[in-house]
Amino acid sequence: MLTKRIIPCLDVDQGRVKKGVHFIQLKDVGDPVAIAKAYEAQGADELVFLDITATTDARQTMTQTVAAVAAQVFMPLTVGGGIRSVADMHDLLRAGADKIALNSAAVKQPKLITAGAETFGSQAVVVAIDTRWQPERQRYQVTINGGRTPMDLDAIQWAKQAVAAGAGELLVTSMDADGTQEGFDLALYRQLSAAVTVPIVASGGAGSAEDFVDLFKETAVSAGLAASIFHFGQLTIPEVKTVLKQAKVAVR
Repeated sequence: MLTKRIIPCLDVDQGRVKKGVHFIQLKDVGDPVAIAKAYEAQGADELVFLDITATTDARQTMTQTVAAVAAQVFMPLTVGGGIRSVADMHDLLRAGADKIALNSAAVKQPKLITAGAETFGSQAVVVAIDTRWQPERQRYQVTINGGRTPMDLDAIQWAKQAVAAGAGELLVTSMDADGTQEGFDLALYRQLSAAVTVPIVASGGAGSAEDFVDLFKETAVSAGLAASIFHFGQLTIPEVKTVLKQAKVAVR
């Protein structure tokens, strides 16, 4: 049985970890290197580092910060934000990333997914999808540029296209749930799990250990990602794993 992964996320803006609600009202959390070291000590299964303003600021991901974080952790590290080319991907992998997350660039240039998969292997290419529910169309809509730009693109269909292009994993964030701590968008992850066979990392809405239990019991996702509850000390990763084990969910 494949074990479920618990993954903290560092949303980094100008070299500092930030966290907001629905992608806005960002609060400063602290230094990414120190926070990464703390999550390593807690036994996180993986770490996600997202340079959340690199795309909108039209700059590359801060490779020096990535390298400093990578030096502190032995768990797999996924890095995203501002990646526009295979060369950018190579630079981040060389800086210590294990996987690259493509979001806006993948939507604008799906061939980049294929090029990355062919160069580094599908296992190194994660397509990140930021989505919100679009009630007038009764669908999950894709957004890019840190959630600022809605696209005329169905998230479930885009997930299928991204996997067909070579993505080895999907990191899917519900913008509606982001930062609310009211639970994961289970309907979204049920639809995604039925649509694709690659591992899915669910992001947005974790507020309790029971939310992770619900996520893993009611959907087929491979991992649950959270930021607020871990950053602000409401829960530790060992506490979440203890509750999951009690609920008979296989974790590392």
